[in-house]
Amino acid sequence: MDAIARLLDGNDEVSRVRQTATAQPGYSVVIAIVEPRAIDELLGDLRRLGVPVEDVTLTREEVLGRSSARGNEAGLVWEDVLGMASRNSRPIARYLAFMLVAGVIASYGVLEYNVILIVGAMAISPDLLPITAVGVGLVDRRLRLAARAFLTLAIGMAFTSAAAAVSSFVQDQLNAIPAGFSIDSTVLGSLTHVNNETIAVALAAGVAGMLALETRASSGVGVAVSVTTIPAAAYLGVALGLGEEHGEALGAFAVLATNVALLVVSASATLGLQRALARRAAIKREREATTA
Repeated sequence: MDAIARLLDGNDEVSRVRQTATAQPGYSVVIAIVEPRAIDELLGDLRRLGVPVEDVTLTREEVLGRSSARGNEAGLVWEDVLGMASRNSRPIARYLAFMLVAGVIASYGVLEYNVILIVGAMAISPDLLPITAVGVGLVDRRLRLAARAFLTLAIGMAFTSAAAAVSSFVQDQLNAIPAGFSIDSTVLGSLTHVNNETIAVALAAGVAGMLALETRASSGVGVAVSVTTIPAAAYLGVALGLGEEHGEALGAFAVLATNVALLVVSASATLGLQRALARRAAIKREREATTA
């Protein structure tokens, strides 16, 4: 622990290094503030010193008010991104419950021609999380992580479509659907074919989604991502629940699949570019430190 404290204290990107004895004799805890851009490199140094991963705890500190301290920008911390991707790649019960609820609400939005309900369903849906996890897995070449996250996303979309299908079928059996309803005339009637708008929106949403995940703003930007997934999944479910022609359902499925693919591509490209720039900046700092 003395060696770790010296390592931290000798790093220009680390400040307020403290070594405190624990209640158990012969043990101590080292605490320090590390600039975001230096965390990944520092974690590598700790591993080389033999520090187990489970003995290192990272916490993010939010600075309030004005500050002139250097390095206050939200840098890309790869360990943080990788940790979030690992957590978001699993189909936990809460995630599936949100996707189920989103499908039910969106089905009412389609059947009632209510845009507000569809937007509400997009706000509930957490599909941004596995989408960005797929991107992290691809960029870091962790194919098992990417595959697990994609399976989680697929299961979530299936839950949404199934919920919309069951909701629509039940309402149809109870004669609760508005008279003269036509799925082609709904606000989602254009979701049966891929066009330039589909491509542009999905690519832009993927960029926003990845940036939002890194800055902890995913709850707000998640709606922008879900606009490319939840409406198509709901339209697919409603079409199946009402027994519409297979062409309608297949068209919605094609739009959904295209959107997911483009989201993953743009999210991966965004993260890959950021990682390359971060590595370039780290090499530049290392050269400057060597020549200083």
